[in-house]
Amino acid sequence: MVDARGYSCPIPVVMVQRAVKAENPQNLTVLVDEQVCVENVTRFANASGYTVTVTRDGDDYRMELKK
Repeated sequence: MVDARGYSCPIPVVMVQRAVKAENPQNLTVLVDEQVCVENVTRFANASGYTVTVTRDGDDYRMELKK
């Protein structure tokens, strides 16, 4: 899991890039708290072969990345 809440872009994308490069996970959960982070992480994830499902819980977004 990558908890990127409290960080502004591009930091959440960099955190996800590092997790993908280090672990090459089939599934990855990402937590963010800004819509722009959802958009940017989704763009990176799609380019990396992941599908993304986003759910919102209050001010937070839970992103499920799956290959």
